Amino acid sequence: MTLDGLLQDIYTLEDEIRDYKRKYHVLSETFYESYTAGEKPPDDSWVRDWTGWASACEFAPKAKAHYRAAIDALRANGQIIAEMIQKAARYESVSVPWLITNDSFTRSNRNSMTSQAPP
Repeated sequence: MTLDGLLQDIYTLEDEIRDYKRKYHVLSETFYESYTAGEKPPDDSWVRDWTGWASACEFAPKAKAHYRAAIDALRANGQIIAEMIQKAARYESVSVPWLITNDSFTRSNRNSMTSQAPP
């Protein structure tokens, strides 16, 4: 796992969320509150979007938490942030320690969730 890989996941999620907010003209917080309360989309053609949007809303904070944990682990291993920034700016890979948690953010977890219909 690399720092850039974590960032690319975050950027993808943020782009998806921004697209949904623009398409439906509502903030994600409003949408997600409705979705988690069990409200269904009023148009059946929106089911896939709503599932993807909910998935992005759930996984974005997890991806950011993994990024923060990776930075903390790199610091704990003696890495200097300015040096990591310099490497990243030169498109050099910055490997991060593998992070294992019960709710681990992975593309495969997210992809399996987005293929399901909303609850």
